[in-house]
Amino acid sequence: MTVFSALASFSVVAGLMTIVPGLDTALVLRAAISGGRRHAFATALGINTGVLVWGAGAAVGVSALLTASQTAYTVLRLAGAAYLVWFGATMVWRTMRRRSASLTTTSSGAGPTEITDTPAVAAGPGGAWARGLVTNLLNPKIGVFYVAMLPQFIPADAPHLPMGLLLALVHNVEGMAWFTLLIFGTHLARAWLTGARVHRIIDRITGTVLVGFGLRLALSAE
Repeated sequence: MTVFSALASFSVVAGLMTIVPGLDTALVLRAAISGGRRHAFATALGINTGVLVWGAGAAVGVSALLTASQTAYTVLRLAGAAYLVWFGATMVWRTMRRRSASLTTTSSGAGPTEITDTPAVAAGPGGAWARGLVTNLLNPKIGVFYVAMLPQFIPADAPHLPMGLLLALVHNVEGMAWFTLLIFGTHLARAWLTGARVHRIIDRITGTVLVGFGLRLALSAE
């Protein structure tokens, strides 16, 4: 297998993985709706940074530890699950608080007030990048995918670390292209999507999905 054929083959596998709806897609869409393109791209860059870290780890054998050591895998799995449940539950709770504040303001005669201090907006682009990075790094499924797939696409005579990073970079390029389509598509409908009521519904759905991902990860035996 040559370097070129390895990159071409891996690009097909990574491309299919990219377009399958999952946690990363949910985070980027939510950031695009609540914070706009800047926050969404920051979140996408954070996710892609995590992919590079996993790629490097798989190339040098760090991800192999998660496969060989049940304890290491379990610790990371539970940490990731706790983070997702906390993040999702916080998002849902904030929508309830904003709804309560809006009703209180309306009943006082001051008129409805839209409160938009969502986590993505309040944290800024730096926080959005960190959230994308942490979420990706605390997902052991990504590590297992990389340790299972990456070695198959590293030619025998190729240096492992540079080749692993190059393969992860291919995944990054495809991921960013997909996220860009989602972000600009969301931007076109943002005038409708950022209405107070729609915003609350989207945050509740996204938060519930994150909690679901977290619980599924925590209860997963593999």
